Amino acid sequence: MFEQTYDMQQKNSWLLPDGIEEILPEEAKHLENLRRRLLDMFACWGYELVIPPFIDFLDSLLTGSGHDLELQTFKLTDQLSGQLLGIRADMTPQVARIDAHNLKQEWPTRLCYVGTILHTRGDPLEKTRSPMQIGAELYGHAGRESDVEVICLMLEMLALTGLQNVHLDLGHVGIYRALSRQAGFSPVQESALFDVLQRKARPELQELMEEYTLEDGLKAMFLKLPQLNGGFEVIEKARTALQGASDELKRALADLEAIAQQLTARFPGLPISFDLAELRGYHYHTGAVFSAFVPSVGREIARGGRYDNIGAVFGRARPATGFSADLKLLSTLERQSALEQPPVRIFAPYRDDSVLNEKIRDLRAQGLTVVQQLPGQAGTARELGCTSILEQDHHNWFVRTLD
Repeated sequence: MFEQTYDMQQKNSWLLPDGIEEILPEEAKHLENLRRRLLDMFACWGYELVIPPFIDFLDSLLTGSGHDLELQTFKLTDQLSGQLLGIRADMTPQVARIDAHNLKQEWPTRLCYVGTILHTRGDPLEKTRSPMQIGAELYGHAGRESDVEVICLMLEMLALTGLQNVHLDLGHVGIYRALSRQAGFSPVQESALFDVLQRKARPELQELMEEYTLEDGLKAMFLKLPQLNGGFEVIEKARTALQGASDELKRALADLEAIAQQLTARFPGLPISFDLAELRGYHYHTGAVFSAFVPSVGREIARGGRYDNIGAVFGRARPATGFSADLKLLSTLERQSALEQPPVRIFAPYRDDSVLNEKIRDLRAQGLTVVQQLPGQAGTARELGCTSILEQDHHNWFVRTLD
C-alpha cells in the first residue's frame, strides 16, 4: 500500500494546480525584458516603483477597492499572531496604503508596481489564477487632468508592447450614483438595480422600474441608461435623455466628455466608445472608468479609473486614479504580434552624406537593423530581405515602408 501511494506521488509530482503556470526560459526572458521596458517608461513619467508584500493582513487587503475581492482572496491564519492573513488578489489597496500611511506627501504622488497576485478563481476567458499585475497610480489630484494622464500612460504602455488596433471604452460611475441619489433609493433597491444594470438585463430593468415608486421622468432615465453606449454621439444622446437629471449628473457627463476630447486631441486615431451603464468596480470607483481592448482578446487587456478616498482607512483620504494590467497577457500578445509581423529591416543607400550616416547610427542605436548598400553591389532592397527603405526629403532622411 505504501509503495502504491509513493508511486502515485512520484507519478503526479510534476502536476500544478489548475490556473497556476510555470514560465519556461524563452517566455521568462521575454516577460522580464518587457517588465524592465515598461518600468523604465513609467519612471520617465515620474512614477516611482514600490513593492508591496505578497501576504498581508486581510483587513488591509479588503479595504476600499478590496471589498469586491473577498471571494478572490486566499485566506490563512498567521501562526505568530493568530490573525487572519490574505494573499493579495490586487495590489491597489496596498499601494494606496503606502501613499497614505508611509509617504504622507502633500503634493501629487506617482507610484507604479509589478508583481504576482493570486486568485481563488480564474477568469472565465483567461484561465490563469496567478496574473502578474502591473500598474500605476496617481494620488493627490482630483482634476480630470490626472485621469487623462493615467489613461495616456496606459495607452503608451500598450504602444510600447507593440499592440495594434487598441480600442478605449469610457464610462463614469458618477452618472449612476447621481441618478440613484436623485431617486432616493434604499440600499436594497440600489443593489438590486445595480445587479440588473451590470447584466444589461433590460426586461428585468423594466419590471424593476414598474415595481419602484418613482416619477415617470426618473424611470425613463434609468430605462435609457443601458442604451447609452457607442461613439461620441452618445454624449449628446445622454444630454437629451437625461436632461431632467441633477446638476451632479450633468457635471459627471461634462467631465467624461472633456476627458474624451483631450484624449482625442492627443491620439487622433484612437477609437473611443462610451458605456454610461458600465458599473464594474462601482463599490470603490468614484468617477471616470476606462478599459482598453484589442480585437484578438475577448476581454479588456488593461483597465482603471478614479477611486477617491481609498486611503481614508489608512489615515489620509486622497484623490486617486490609476490602471492595471496583466503583464503575462501583455507579454503573450507582444510575442504573438512579433510572430505576425516581419522584423523591421531597413535598406539604406550608399552615399557620402553625414546626415545620412547620422540617421543610420540613430536607427541602429534604437535596435533596428539597417543594411547599407555597397557601391556596385547586386540585389535590390527586397532581394536583401528589407521591409523598409531610407529615402531623402529635401535635407532630411526618413524611413518608408516598402509596399
